[in-house]
Amino acid sequence: MNNEPTLADIRAASRRIGQRIHRTPVLTSSTLDRMCGAHLFFKCENFQKVGAFKIRGATNAVFSLTDAGAIHGVATHSSGNHAAAVALAARWRGVQAYVVMPENAPPIKRVAVEEYGAKVFTCAPDLKAREQELAAVVAKTDAAVIHPYNDYRVIAGQGTCALELCEDMPELDVVLAPVGGGGLISGTALAVTELLPTARVIGVEPERADDAQRSMAAGHILPVVHPDTIADGLRTSLGDRTFPIMQRLVSQIVTVSEEAIVLAMRLLWERMKIVVEPSGAVPLAALLSHKIDLSGRHAGIILSGGNVDLAHLPW
Repeated sequence: MNNEPTLADIRAASRRIGQRIHRTPVLTSSTLDRMCGAHLFFKCENFQKVGAFKIRGATNAVFSLTDAGAIHGVATHSSGNHAAAVALAARWRGVQAYVVMPENAPPIKRVAVEEYGAKVFTCAPDLKAREQELAAVVAKTDAAVIHPYNDYRVIAGQGTCALELCEDMPELDVVLAPVGGGGLISGTALAVTELLPTARVIGVEPERADDAQRSMAAGHILPVVHPDTIADGLRTSLGDRTFPIMQRLVSQIVTVSEEAIVLAMRLLWERMKIVVEPSGAVPLAALLSHKIDLSGRHAGIILSGGNVDLAHLPW
């Protein structure tokens, strides 16, 4: 796919991946509604295959390849969830996956990637090292690259999450999603803008990885530098395919502290009895921190994943 996805592309992605992924539930919590002063609807991608929304974009991209395009396998770089998603989608397609992971990726995520059958290569924990190692792997294998977010096929796949949410909850006034490389928020914005034209799309990111907020303010991409955040899925910089969509369709980017992320994550575990990883808790953290006033509004919140190392909980 060489052009920016449309709603038709997102619907096509939904049909392509529908038999392989879960249509995840939308849950509510009267306690969290009271705490935030809004009506919250949680899209639970923590219940998704591989434990995260990433399976949507990866599956759409892998199954969009022609047989000739997939014959040498697929390759990507990722700190975890996209890596697992590409590995599983490749297994479904019957091809080999090659995955570059930074050395500081959570061990539980590396184990999952290997269990899905991927060959894992380790690199230093920065984007340049990831890209260099990926280029070396592709040179050796001739595998097709499935970028974790800067790929229109991936963006269209991620947009299926918001497509489902809007179909299930058409009364939403706003949709909040975490921001890392921008694949989820841009796919969300494309879907929501078409399906619920009056609704706003708001992105949330950690203060310690605030490149999206700075980039939106500057009008051009400002890469993240040494992102030291517990939200390991949000440590990547924006892409030149995700950023223009965000500029046009995302109404606001807000940031939250590490303490707020941990509090939101713990509340989701304690009050809703669901396992959510730090990256997935970031949007709720914005509401609990009063970074956004949604008094009386209906807000959709994408809980992006639930892959947590239970031996190293932040509390």
